[in-house]
Amino acid sequence: MGMKPLDLQTIAAVTGGRYVGDASRLGERITGVVRDSHEAYDGCLFLCIKGERADGHSFANSAFAGGAICALAERELDEPTAPYILVESTLAALMTLGEYYRSLLDIPVVGVTGSVGKTTAKEMIAAVLSARYNVLKTSENLNNEIGVPLTLLSIHEEHTAAVVEMGISDFGEMRRLSKMARPTVCVMTAIGYCHLDNLGDPDGVLRAKAEVFEYMPSDGVAVLNGDDERLYAYDPQIPKITFGFSAHNAYRAENLISRGTEGVEFDIVTETERFAAAIPAYGEHLALAALAAAAVGNLLGLTADEITRGLLSYAPVGGRANVTDTGYITVIDDCYNANPHSVKAALRSLRGLKGRRVAILGDMLELGGGSAELHREIGAYAAEQGVNCLICHGERAEFIFKGLIASKSEIERYHFPLRDALMERLPGIIRAGDVVLVKASHSMRFDEIVELLKSLG
Repeated sequence: MGMKPLDLQTIAAVTGGRYVGDASRLGERITGVVRDSHEAYDGCLFLCIKGERADGHSFANSAFAGGAICALAERELDEPTAPYILVESTLAALMTLGEYYRSLLDIPVVGVTGSVGKTTAKEMIAAVLSARYNVLKTSENLNNEIGVPLTLLSIHEEHTAAVVEMGISDFGEMRRLSKMARPTVCVMTAIGYCHLDNLGDPDGVLRAKAEVFEYMPSDGVAVLNGDDERLYAYDPQIPKITFGFSAHNAYRAENLISRGTEGVEFDIVTETERFAAAIPAYGEHLALAALAAAAVGNLLGLTADEITRGLLSYAPVGGRANVTDTGYITVIDDCYNANPHSVKAALRSLRGLKGRRVAILGDMLELGGGSAELHREIGAYAAEQGVNCLICHGERAEFIFKGLIASKSEIERYHFPLRDALMERLPGIIRAGDVVLVKASHSMRFDEIVELLKSLG
């Protein structure tokens, strides 16, 4: 089994494009969609997208050689060796095609959005649903206006449910994503301080995220983090279920026990039942994602046993709280992304680990005009959470350092504006047996620091 039938004639009609090439091939069906010519395979459709570094139009023949049977292009191709469909905008055509293909599907589609924890929730929900369903989930973090239609077009006939991550940075984007994905269930993890350069403040973030509800069916369900005061108060105009640690939530966690790097255990409590759950991965915040997954699981008919089994199959994805025991130290690699919400969660989880707790923190980006104060709060919070040594690196991270100083805490602390100085001094600061958290916004390239830490000892 594979994609639902989608032939070249239909693609041209749906996208409003002009088919260029051998007319006898109009009835051929595609097997999938790719945007990288190196990933072309037999029967696929190749997207000619002009990027910052490369123009996909230049690689169409390479994709054809790799098995692509057709391309979507927004300019005429030079001596093409296979047919192509000429459209005004490849990206717009991809989105239209994704929306059309979604209309052919009759399966539950779970949309996942929020300012923090989207990918973790997406992975947790997919793990739980896999106990009963054949699940297609967003690959890595393909959650934008290219990633969402690519995800929808990778839902094949054998899939019985899909979990689609939806990420935005400006107003209007979520409306376009929701118009394509048409989620039957939407999970919102949190409303926080991210993309404030565009969205202004957390209320703006909520308004932008809430565009998702405009294209949900009337019998769709919103699954919202009820510990977030904005989400708890929000009326999505469709049925709403809340999850969180607070007693007012329909799905809540009780008796949480952290097993450190071995995982976390807790009870899931609903209005009708209570059952024990465990996640074999590091981070107390995983319990929150598990509650969202349990709520979705129940909505889609799963039993408590199936939910428990699904949670046990969860595994973190790249750059998110991956724990490595090097034999010399324990490294917590959480450098995929950072905002005030996720950094505080990481510091809380660090608190539960044995050993000298070291936090290496960097700049949190896209925080708008309140950036300095939000960084200062992190410095004070690190002291509250019992960090033994705080290392700050980056221009904005100086305010984390200043926040720690202002807290009057006497813990060991460093600020390195320059990477070279940090890399030179770090081996002398780290000691055997340390537990070291590494966290910053992705563009800070803290993965280099993680590699250095793993080489010590």
